[in-house]
Amino acid sequence: MTPIEQLKEQLTLALQDLHAAFPLSEDVLLIVGTSTSEVIGAHIGSNGSHEVAEAIYSILKKQQQETGVKLAFQCCEHLNRALVIEEETAKQRGYELVSAVPVRKAGGAMATYAFKKMKNPALVEEVQAEAGIDIGDTLIGMHLRKVAVPVRSRVKTIGEAHLTMAKTRPKLIGGIRAVYEKTDEHE
Repeated sequence: MTPIEQLKEQLTLALQDLHAAFPLSEDVLLIVGTSTSEVIGAHIGSNGSHEVAEAIYSILKKQQQETGVKLAFQCCEHLNRALVIEEETAKQRGYELVSAVPVRKAGGAMATYAFKKMKNPALVEEVQAEAGIDIGDTLIGMHLRKVAVPVRSRVKTIGEAHLTMAKTRPKLIGGIRAVYEKTDEHE
């Protein structure tokens, strides 16, 4: 198995685990942070790979086609971790568009690839995603809704990059008298 085939298999398994923990659907925005450099065993931001970005995008696109999940790709720190997202999704969710076009050295290989492949890509400064996948410790937490909950996977790495995934849940508010689950007596 080639390294590209292996990372595709790893990502497919990881997405299965995320979907089992938090069903991905057309109502879910999935934030994707990826260091293609880390995937190939290099230091983050040092050796972006078009080939790795293409492989990762192909698996995520397949997941999107199967579930309807919306995708947002986090840019690198040089674009302040802005996100590549379909313009329609940005408008539906009320996100403000910003002006920049990601390139490999200012945006990163993954965001640059996604921007080129999306139907009508746009850049937004921030989102509040319901779920996230972080490949290579790119720090996606700022773009997750409160409250983020880790999702454990059978897969610990994508290529050489550390994998972290999260789902979110509504805040549990109130105190000792608060009730968190609906029952018949609440009607």
